[in-house]
Amino acid sequence: MSKKRTQYSSEFKAKVALVAIRGDETIPQLAARYGIHPTQINSWKRQLIEQAAELFSRNSSAGKESGQTTDDLHRVIGQLTVERDFLARKLDH
Repeated sequence: MSKKRTQYSSEFKAKVALVAIRGDETIPQLAARYGIHPTQINSWKRQLIEQAAELFSRNSSAGKESGQTTDDLHRVIGQLTVERDFLARKLDH
């Protein structure tokens, strides 16, 4: 009979990794508290540290895309305003 592996949610992994990074408790203490092997905690901690830079780089590129979208929207608003004013003048005549 084989033992089924436990699947942990990404939220749980992030929580444990953050607690491990804080360093208030040792890895063996965390392993005992959460019932996880210390190697697994170290692995999640390493993944969080390695992927933190990617998280920030995605946000900065998303901010640039958002800025471009805002510029496009302002351009469209300006164009629509000009068209509305033109049509309003034509209706008045």
